[in-house]
Amino acid sequence: MPYYEHVFIARQDISPAQVEGLTETLAKIVTDNGGKIEKSEYWGLRNLQYKIKKNRKGHYSLFNIDGPPDAVLELERQEKINDDVLRALTVRVDELNPDPSPVLSRRDRGDRDRRR
Repeated sequence: MPYYEHVFIARQDISPAQVEGLTETLAKIVTDNGGKIEKSEYWGLRNLQYKIKKNRKGHYSLFNIDGPPDAVLELERQEKINDDVLRALTVRVDELNPDPSPVLSRRDRGDRDRRR
């Protein structure tokens, strides 16, 4: 099956617990359609480059998906319906990286770099 990296941005005014619930709901959509979530990461509340629907910040989450294209299409369709999701992007990749994403590893290193 093909591999996908999927990032979505949720509204800033929902809590991290609600984002976790939204993430579980979206992951269930993928698994119900024959896909598998290899890795799920929550990147936290981050600033947006420009306002999206009057929001300056958003909760970022990443999925690594191993599944059929129909599962990804259904996921994207459900995200368009959901008011809590501001934006989503899916990219097909050749292989999935099991390591933490550069966003998470940069955050861990950032405190040390600022002290120098």
